[in-house]
Amino acid sequence: MFNGSETTAIVLILLVALGILAWGFNRAKSYGKLGILAWLQSVVLMAPWLAFFGLFAAGIYLNIVGILFLLVASAGAYIFLGNRLRAAGQDAILRDRAAERIKSEQESNNLEKADSDRESTPNSEKSETEEAKISPEVLPIQAEDLNLIKGIFGIDTFFATETISYQEGAIFKGNLRGEPETVHSRLSQKLKERLGDKYRLFLVESPEGKPVAIVLPSSNDPQPTTLVQKNLALVLLVATIATSLEAAGLLLGFDLFSDLGRYPEALPLSLGIWAVLAAHELGHRLLAGRHDIRLSVPFFLPGWQIGSFGAITRFESLIPNRTALLEVALAGPAFGGIVSLLMLIAGLLLSHQGSTFEMATEFFQGSILVGSLARVVLGSAISAPLVNIHPLVIIGWLGLVITALNLLPAGQLDGGRIVQAIYGRKTARRSTIVTLVVLGIVALINPSNPIPLYWAILILFLQRELERPSLNELTEPDD
Repeated sequence: MFNGSETTAIVLILLVALGILAWGFNRAKSYGKLGILAWLQSVVLMAPWLAFFGLFAAGIYLNIVGILFLLVASAGAYIFLGNRLRAAGQDAILRDRAAERIKSEQESNNLEKADSDRESTPNSEKSETEEAKISPEVLPIQAEDLNLIKGIFGIDTFFATETISYQEGAIFKGNLRGEPETVHSRLSQKLKERLGDKYRLFLVESPEGKPVAIVLPSSNDPQPTTLVQKNLALVLLVATIATSLEAAGLLLGFDLFSDLGRYPEALPLSLGIWAVLAAHELGHRLLAGRHDIRLSVPFFLPGWQIGSFGAITRFESLIPNRTALLEVALAGPAFGGIVSLLMLIAGLLLSHQGSTFEMATEFFQGSILVGSLARVVLGSAISAPLVNIHPLVIIGWLGLVITALNLLPAGQLDGGRIVQAIYGRKTARRSTIVTLVVLGIVALINPSNPIPLYWAILILFLQRELERPSLNELTEPDD
C-alpha cells in the first residue's frame, strides 16, 4: 500500500487535474459545440491516468490487461470525438466562408462605386485600394520593391490599409480575407513570383490581437552553425561522454575518474543513456525532415549527476507554421520518453533475486509513475527494504528524468516550444517566467540538489528567449 505522503501526493495531483478540467470547461463553453467537443477530447486523454492513479490511491491495483483496456477505450473515444469535432468544424468553416464572401462582394461593390464617384469628382480623396497609407518613417525597403510587395495584397487575401517601417522590412496592417493557411500560401507565392527569394512574408498577430503581414529580407533567415559553434558542440560531446561514464561508475559504486581502468564496467550503462539521447535527437530530425526544416548539430549538456541533461538544438531554417514547431519539439521527448519507458518496463520484467542492483524501497517512492509500474510488475517484492533490479530499470529511470527536464515549459526548451506552438507567444513568455521562479524557489528550499539551480541558470542565460515566429503564426495546431 502507499504510505501517507504518497497518497497525499496522488490526491493533490488528482485535484489539480480536476481543477484543470474545470478551468478548461469554463473556457470551452464560450465556443459552443466546438469548444465542448475539444474539451471532451482533453477529458478522454486524461481519464485513463486519472482512473489509474485514483484506483492506486484507493489500494486497487490494475494489471496490464486493465491498463491496456483503459488506453484502448480512451483512444476509441478520442477518435470518435475527433470525427465529430471535424464535422462540426467543417460546418462552421462553410458558414464563415459564406459570410466572408458576402461581405467581400459588398465591399467590392462599395469600392467600385467609390471609384466612379472619384472619377466624377476631381478633388476626391484617393481610395485605399489605389495606395495604402504609409507611415511618415522612411521604409528600409527600396521603393520599387515596396510597390511590388504592395501589389501582392488584394481584397480576396489580405486587404492592406497601412504600411509601417519595421527593422529592415515593413509591417502591413489590414484585414485578413480567408483562411490564414491559404492566404499565406497565395501571398508567399505571389511574393516569390515578383521578387524571388529576396523577401519572406510572415502572418502574425499584432499586440492588439489583429492579423498583420510582415515582410522581411531573406538575409534575416536563421544562419547556419559556424565553425566555432561546431567546435563547441564537439567539446560538449566529449564532456558528455565523460560525464555519462562517470555517472554510470557512481551507480556501480566507484569513481571512474579515480580508476580509469574500470571503464568497461561503466560502458553498458553509459551506452544505455546514449541510446535515450540518440532516440531523442532522432525524433527531432525525423519530424524536421518531414517539414523541410534544418536543425543544427546538437549541443549536449553534460551532467555528472545523471550523465547528461539532453541537448540544445537550434533551428537553421524558418518554421512554416505552429504545427511544424509543435511536431518537431514534441517528437524528441516522445521518442526519448518511449524508449526510456520501454527500458524501464523491460528492466522490471527482467528483475529477479540476484539482479545487478539492490535499490532501497525509497527509490520507487520518488516517482509515482516508476513506483506504480514497479508495484504492477514486481508485486509484493516492492515491500522489501532492498529490491533487486535489472540495470535497464536505472537507465529507463534516468531517461525519463532527462525527458522531463527537457519538457520544462520555458524558452527554447522542448517544453517551451510546445507551449508556444499550442498557446502562443504571450503564454509561452509567462510560462518561462513562472518556470524560472519555481526553479529558484526549489533551489533555495533544497540547496543540496544542484539540478534546479543548474537549469535555472541554463534557461536564464541560454534558453530564455522564445523561438522566432513561424511564417504562419495565425493557424493554430489541430487536434
